[in-house]
Amino acid sequence: MKELKHVYQKKILVLGLAKSGFTAARLLHKLGAFVTVNDSKPFEENPEAQELLNMGVTVICGRHPEDLLDEGFEIVVKNPGIPYTNVIIRSAVEKGIPVWTEIELAYLISEAPFIGITGSNGKTTTTTLLFHMLNQDEKNPLIAGNIGTVASGVAEKATSENVIVTELSSFQLKGTVSFRPRIAIITNLYEAHIDYHGTVEDYRESKMKIVQNQTEDDYFIYNADQPSLVEYAKTCKAQLVPFTLKGRTVHSISADGEFIYWQGEPIIERSKIMLGGQHNLENILAATAAALLWGGTVETISRVLTSFTGVKHRSQFIVNWKGRKFYNDSKATNALATKSALEAFPGSIVLLAGGLERNHSLEELRPYMDRVKALVAFGETADRFAGFAEECGVSNIAKVNTMHEAVKQAISHSASGDTILLSPACASWDQYDSFEIRGDAFIDAVKHLTEAND
Repeated sequence: MKELKHVYQKKILVLGLAKSGFTAARLLHKLGAFVTVNDSKPFEENPEAQELLNMGVTVICGRHPEDLLDEGFEIVVKNPGIPYTNVIIRSAVEKGIPVWTEIELAYLISEAPFIGITGSNGKTTTTTLLFHMLNQDEKNPLIAGNIGTVASGVAEKATSENVIVTELSSFQLKGTVSFRPRIAIITNLYEAHIDYHGTVEDYRESKMKIVQNQTEDDYFIYNADQPSLVEYAKTCKAQLVPFTLKGRTVHSISADGEFIYWQGEPIIERSKIMLGGQHNLENILAATAAALLWGGTVETISRVLTSFTGVKHRSQFIVNWKGRKFYNDSKATNALATKSALEAFPGSIVLLAGGLERNHSLEELRPYMDRVKALVAFGETADRFAGFAEECGVSNIAKVNTMHEAVKQAISHSASGDTILLSPACASWDQYDSFEIRGDAFIDAVKHLTEAND
């Protein structure tokens, strides 16, 4: 881990704990900063705050005092989920105090270079695929970021022999200043998280911060089938590596109906790839290009692509029971992600959907609702999903309260040859603390009901 002279004996506020805030506060204290932590959770219910206090960190819990910045802080490190409309963050910006997320700290302390992956959809699959490709080629990758492992904690232990493969959200990237990945990937870019960013422009600009510090020694891998990304790429200093699904190209990476090509040469037959769906082909092209640029071999990449069946909670195959195939796509927390999932299957789908009401449009799903044989709706959006499905001509509709009921109804509305797909198109927080817990509840219900009826 590198020493940071510009945080030594500086007053730094860490706003919001959870895993990233706790790790950032611990590291900054270790680096000699005068750290104050502020978290909304009461101290008695806050084991992270208690542990930091025992280390000698100043802790303020249970509230966010509006006059907190009067203490003379020189840097604020905020939890990515805290919006910039927060009164303390807004005040810090007005005062010219740098506001970081812990991704910035991770970059500054890391001895290892970074590969950064972002996009509206496909980040987790691309990150995981690339990690497996580099790992099997003995390139010493570490995995970090929005995928669940705190980047600064990984960077603390990384050496120059490693590379940190990092999934990055727009929330994390917005709080970066000097972050510079050697390879940056943007899988795709759609309208999302406007409730956080306020405008589409701010969301897109936050995503594009992944390339802002790159130089001609770096690479930018991007989706050339999206005109907006093609325009953004023209402003970048890095070497451009576009990918396209529209047929074979002589330069970069591409795919047609039969092969994936690298610089015009076929490297693997698509029929041999385990991971299905057009949306996953984007992820495969991006990960393959990055692996090859980092010195990976075609042989290893092919081995991974012919064995990798998907990331948990992202179009994850669960079981084939009496001709019905069950898939867990709980990570689909917006309509665009569910659209991609519906697009991946040819038809006869029993869709389980619903969750937190954010009043977002479902119109992205309409062109694919003819593939939906039946809908099982749950959560705060159950009524809205049911009404939308009825508008789209879906006649078999059920509304339920629990995941167990949802799977039971899905089975009763299905037949051999059907796909039973959990792809909620909504966040989980109305019923579950995370999409992972929601997905696990689906898996448990599927196992319970199918094993009981074998």
